[in-house]
Amino acid sequence: MNRKVAIVTGANSGMGLATSVAIANQDIHVIMLCRNEERGKEALKKAEQQLTKGSVELQLCDLASLENIRSYAKRFIESEQQLDIFVANAGVVSTKRQETADGYESMLGVNHLGHFLLIQLLLEKIKESSDGRIVIVSSGAHKWGKLDFDNLQLHSGFNVMKGYGQSKLANVLFARKLAKELIGTNVTVNALHPGAVATNLGVNRDTGFGKAIHRVLKPFFLTPEQGSKTAVYLATSSELDGVTGEYFIKEQQAPISKRAADDELALKLWDWSMEETGLTKSRV
Repeated sequence: MNRKVAIVTGANSGMGLATSVAIANQDIHVIMLCRNEERGKEALKKAEQQLTKGSVELQLCDLASLENIRSYAKRFIESEQQLDIFVANAGVVSTKRQETADGYESMLGVNHLGHFLLIQLLLEKIKESSDGRIVIVSSGAHKWGKLDFDNLQLHSGFNVMKGYGQSKLANVLFARKLAKELIGTNVTVNALHPGAVATNLGVNRDTGFGKAIHRVLKPFFLTPEQGSKTAVYLATSSELDGVTGEYFIKEQQAPISKRAADDELALKLWDWSMEETGLTKSRV
């Protein structure tokens, strides 16, 4: 039998790297999808040193650019490589309002819209799998998230909590809606909260802003390896066969916020995302 193939986004450090290693060590081939080639190569070396089974490779894609996402998806499909597992792990936290290459507020643009487009473009490949799994890394922050469609880009009233919560709410809504769209296929979709994990999220790589706070708080956080456990469980465990549209914490199904359970809101976000990514004429 062919070895399963997984894509893990944001695999260059932290939970993405830990998730890549743990999945690979279940005798799976993992594509570590990174934006930065230099950091990606460093992560690939670290991953290879920790392998006991499976294999890893580095591929590059910038989730902050819809054009780059389309180019990557085209190359992947043309490579005729199989795809069984997709872990949407990459995430950004912006303490100041920033925009993606396409003008979207960065947290919504990367954490939600970039993953939305990439998953949609690769969906037919995942549907070819006998056990396709899509895992969306959300956060407990979804519980304070709101979606104001008149101000999704947060041109007014921006703060990091509002932006991050909005993007993580979008993650859960997307996971639930996509799961419903895929009923009757071999693909399941689930979201998760990894816990408070000590990663580089929120640390500015250019200025170093946030490092001191990170050092103080780190002892109180989960390690990336601990934080990756639920994502790995959703991606690989036979216990999850057929389970879809759920939200997990510590490998257990958990409740979601009232907004995250709002099917009308999920549909509104779906339609907005389809239109923004130019997929309005296609459905799953």
